[in-house]
Amino acid sequence: MIRADRFGRLLLAGVAGLAISTPTWAQTAEQANAEAQQQPPAPDATAATDNEGQDTATGDIVVTARRTDERLQRVPSSISAFNERALDRIQAQDTTGLQGAVPNLNIVQGRGSSNATNIFIRGIGQPDALQTFDPAVGVYVDDVYLSRIRGNQLDLLDVERIEVLRGPQGTLYGKNTIGGAIKFVSRKPGQDVRAEGSLTLGSFDQIDVRANLSGPISNQLAIGVSVMRSTRDGFVDDRNDDREYNNRDSAGIRGAVAFTPADTVRVDLTADYSQDDAALNVGRPVNNLTTFSGGTLVVTDPVGSGKYKWKGETTPGFPNSTKLKHYGFAGTITADLTDHLTWKSITAVRKLKTDDFIDIDATRYEVGDVFVGVDQDQFSQEMQLAYTSDRLTGVAGVYYLKENVGSHQEAYADDLLGPLFLNSGFLRTIDDDLTTKSYAAYANASYEVVPTVRLSAGIRYTKETKDYFRTTSSFFSLLPAFNATYIFVPPKGKWNDTSPMVSLDWQATPSTMLYARVAKGFKSGGFNGRANTVAESTKYDPETVWSYEAGFKTTLAKQLRLNGSVFYNDYRDFQARVSGLDDDPVTGLPSPKLSVLNAGKMRIQGAELEASWTPVRNLLIDGQLGYLDAKYKDFDDVRFTNFGGSRAFQTPAFAPKWTLRLGGQYTFDLGGTGGITVGGQTRYRSRAALAVDNTLVNSATKIEGLFQDGYWIHDARIVWENASKKFALGLYGYNLGDKAYKTDGQEFSSVGSIRTVYYGAPRTVSLKFTARY
Repeated sequence: MIRADRFGRLLLAGVAGLAISTPTWAQTAEQANAEAQQQPPAPDATAATDNEGQDTATGDIVVTARRTDERLQRVPSSISAFNERALDRIQAQDTTGLQGAVPNLNIVQGRGSSNATNIFIRGIGQPDALQTFDPAVGVYVDDVYLSRIRGNQLDLLDVERIEVLRGPQGTLYGKNTIGGAIKFVSRKPGQDVRAEGSLTLGSFDQIDVRANLSGPISNQLAIGVSVMRSTRDGFVDDRNDDREYNNRDSAGIRGAVAFTPADTVRVDLTADYSQDDAALNVGRPVNNLTTFSGGTLVVTDPVGSGKYKWKGETTPGFPNSTKLKHYGFAGTITADLTDHLTWKSITAVRKLKTDDFIDIDATRYEVGDVFVGVDQDQFSQEMQLAYTSDRLTGVAGVYYLKENVGSHQEAYADDLLGPLFLNSGFLRTIDDDLTTKSYAAYANASYEVVPTVRLSAGIRYTKETKDYFRTTSSFFSLLPAFNATYIFVPPKGKWNDTSPMVSLDWQATPSTMLYARVAKGFKSGGFNGRANTVAESTKYDPETVWSYEAGFKTTLAKQLRLNGSVFYNDYRDFQARVSGLDDDPVTGLPSPKLSVLNAGKMRIQGAELEASWTPVRNLLIDGQLGYLDAKYKDFDDVRFTNFGGSRAFQTPAFAPKWTLRLGGQYTFDLGGTGGITVGGQTRYRSRAALAVDNTLVNSATKIEGLFQDGYWIHDARIVWENASKKFALGLYGYNLGDKAYKTDGQEFSSVGSIRTVYYGAPRTVSLKFTARY
């Protein structure tokens, strides 16, 4: 096995060797700079396509990763970008379709909820959807930050492109981008009339309808509207009755207005609404459930790797429902103050409401049955000044965010106490409220030192406060003397952070750039919203990471594009939710202990390679390769006395050593009747842990059920388009091998020995018709 540092040196050495040995690259520095600094194409020319709309390996892609328009190949950091045709090529239907198409990215439906997304980049993320836990990968829609990991499993509705920024983005994007950021850029209405509609029919009675229409009202005003409705039966049937789980039932609408009162001023207004009314997202237990009195409730029958054939189970009578409503309004004003200076204001209001029932234990017993209702709203305001000149470009701004999150939680566990306590009708409720205020100021600039060398630097200062209040009540219907209520009103949490960034890039040839980058990121501190007692509700501090990265971006013979990088992350004070068991101080009964602590340090290093090749016209071959070596350096846990109070020997979660995707497509030209594109892809992920707690307490024995061994997923498609590309009909196949693979895990062993895993979708086939104008 090649070590990460050696692998990175080989990548860089290989590119350096190519730069030296390829005769066609022997050009002057003036020639290299002239090509490297050419103006980017218009902002709508973001597809890697030729003039006839065919996918190519080397077409220009414009991104806004650094808050200004830049060619992807000139940005000195690791970025993957996907336009509409690229999303179709990787067969992405929603956010999770990016899985495999970006090196070292883990993006799957979150555990136990149909409306949450588990996102890790380079081994850094946050899998818990509870409202007091902040994400570690920022999700942005048109530069508006979405604060929760619920509600960001976005349908790809009228998306112009998606940008995935790997590594900490603290300078330009602020807190909670310690792992990276995912940016959704929506299409904006303009002076051309544009219409598109699609109908998809597929396995499990899938019906998906989407439509968008935009165009001018006058020379100064254009409007657009997009709508979607998607339903699908459940992948999982109940073994005891006729209920179905893991289905889809969502709808959404988005409206946009573009107003240009003057040549130098543009106003963009958007409003969006989405709802999800799905059934439960059900997994499978991986071990026996137990009671507090020591009895065994159920012997599990876990499914391993192989064909996707299994039945689910939940408590009879438990509501089969998860509901979400998510909407918002945003206004962006852009004004050119001079030929070199542009001012921008981004104002946004968002509202999120969820009512989720979750059967965490995934059995017919009432051990880990919960209701979580969340009511969240946020307001954000950002002001930017962007400057461009021949040698200097930069952006500076201020940012404000206020977020209010209230929740009501209920935990039902009649079967948890066992016969010793007469199945005493146990209910625990939690009501809490969290208010966050975040202030930031930032600046980022790039300066051309000499014609082929640029120095970039940035800094961001963030100040944040959090007010938290909660009550926790336990009720025993047959043992009222044990009823108890805790009230927790901690002092206000206050944190501040300064995140710098420095990068240096060299345009070695007209088609090759080398760069090095150092950046810091941080993730907000907070309060433990899952605690059962006041003692567990203590404040925890922010996480920080220092990232060191070097890479290259090159195009060979106008046919092959190669982008690669190596990186080293020093990750400190990571926030770990750990599970334990203690005696309740009032009742004396066994009580789950669910703590969050700043556990210690991690060392994460790795390498990444992205390639796309067009050896002949109409043939495109592409692939992505990620290598990740993540290890704990410190992980303090007093329960692990056999190891000196340390769990550093454990495997970090969601950090597979290898991720790989290989894809290819060929378009057969049918002359005047259009063309047929045949494409396919295969994706591989090596063995990975699905939970932070993945060994037995005070033991090095791994809980194998909380790991997923390496596996391959195969997809394919065949699409006909007419000559004008206004009509298309495509047949798509997903997970053609019907592989059963785990995507996430719940570790709540302190509550009845609960350990539950969740699975990706089985084999599905769909037929999609698209019409464009």
